[in-house]
Order: sequence, then structure tokens, then C-alpha cells
Amino acid sequence: MRRIVHISDVHFGTANAAVVELVVSKIAELAPNVVVLSGDLTQRAKSEEFKQARAFLDRLPKPQIIVPGNHDVPLYNVLDRFLRKLDKYEKYITSDLTPTYIDDEIAIVGVNTARSFTIKGGRISNEQIAFIQGQFRDLHDGMLKVVVTHHPFDLPDGHDEDDVVGHAEKAMPMIADCGGDVFLAGHLHVSNIETTAKRYELDNGRVALIIQAGTATSARVRGEPHSFNTIEFDHPWLRIERLECRSVEDGFLPAEHKIFKQTSSGWERISREMKHL
Repeated sequence: MRRIVHISDVHFGTANAAVVELVVSKIAELAPNVVVLSGDLTQRAKSEEFKQARAFLDRLPKPQIIVPGNHDVPLYNVLDRFLRKLDKYEKYITSDLTPTYIDDEIAIVGVNTARSFTIKGGRISNEQIAFIQGQFRDLHDGMLKVVVTHHPFDLPDGHDEDDVVGHAEKAMPMIADCGGDVFLAGHLHVSNIETTAKRYELDNGRVALIIQAGTATSARVRGEPHSFNTIEFDHPWLRIERLECRSVEDGFLPAEHKIFKQTSSGWERISREMKHL
């Protein structure tokens, strides 16, 4: 069994210090195999904010898959935004913009979807699609193959279509065709679990999962408490649970979970609890 902790949008610069401590403590308790952070480590891409994010990451278990978000690109300094857009991210967080973790049960690949020419939106490029395909293509079918971006491949109801990652219609079938079956993202500060059947028609009726994490620590919540996800995989079962912090006194507690079974055509929702997960 593999356990992934998926956090997002920690936004140091607006992070709630008490909640940061709760996140660190809870993740240590969960003892995940991998920690994923799907972007927006900072609020305004300032050096001090990146230093705080670095200190936070140093307290979390390893290995870690981390990708930048649009808030990690400088906003007001035009020269930095276009000529040195991720210099601070690479200095304080990681210079690896295609972080990858692969063992005998799971494969996780992250790519950077933040771009200088758009303040809020993002895009996945042809080169990034090809990189993901190359990582997944020769892996066996029973593995969990996870893609991490900041900008999501689908949206909860009522959100702006511009928030879907650019080139999604092209990228999704190409990645799914080589086995990509779980897509992790953030950006909206809202949790969501959806199958690709809602938005995409994949070959052979294949169904992948799109999972968004809310904000783990930012004071800028959007109608949802601070939250993050745990993803447990024990082939062919996948259990996804959202943990929420409704008060500092109570800390992070289970709020909702969903269980899926991996089949020849992708993920099938299971209504009953599986005791071995």
C-alpha cells in the first residue's frame, strides 16, 4: 500500500501560522510515502516568503514532489516576471521543474504550468506532455500513474472555464493513453474529486480521476476550511480522503472520502468501505 499526502496553495505570506503547525504535525502522523505540493507556495514570490516555504518543506517527510503555481512567479516586477520568473523558486525550493518519483507501485510526475504572460491562468506544453508520456509508457498496468500540475484539468461547478489548464483537451487523451490515471492540482482553494467522464471522451471509454486540493494554510479560504487530501493505493483500490481544519483546537479531521477500483477501462466508484485500505 502507498499513501500520498496532497497539499496545495500554502501561500506563505498569507499563511496562518497556527494552521501551518497543525499541517506539519498531521502529515508526520500520517507518515506518507510521498508528499505532493501542487503549487502556490508563496503569495507574491518574495524571497522571505520562499524562505518560509523552504522551512516548512524541510519539516515534512521526504520524498516530495513540488511544482510552482502562478503566485510563485513575480507579479509587479516586470523584468523578474519575464526574465527571471522562477529564479527565486529554483533558488529556495528546487531547480527540478519536472520532479518525478517512481517505485514498484506508483509513478508521480509533476510539471510547471505557471507562465509569465498570464497572471492567473496556466498551460501545459507539448514538451511537458511528451515528458510525461516518456515516464509512464513502459510502466506496468497495475501501477498508479499520477500527474501533478498547479492548474486543474477540470473544475467544480460554477468556476471560470479560464481556470482549466491550457491545452487540456489535447493533453488529457495523450497522457491517459499512456496510462496516466490520476491528475492532482490546486489553484482554486476548493477541494474536488471528479472523473474525466464529465469533460473528456477518452479512448475505449477510459476513465481517469481529477483531484483538487483546497488551501492547506492560506488565510484566503474560499468558502471551505483549510484542507488537504490523502490518497491511499493498494492495487486495485484507491481511497481518497479530505481532511479539514474547522478550528485550531480540533486540528485536521476526516471530512469526506471516496473509494475507487482500478479496472481495464479506468476508475470505477465503489460505494462500500474496503476494510483493507
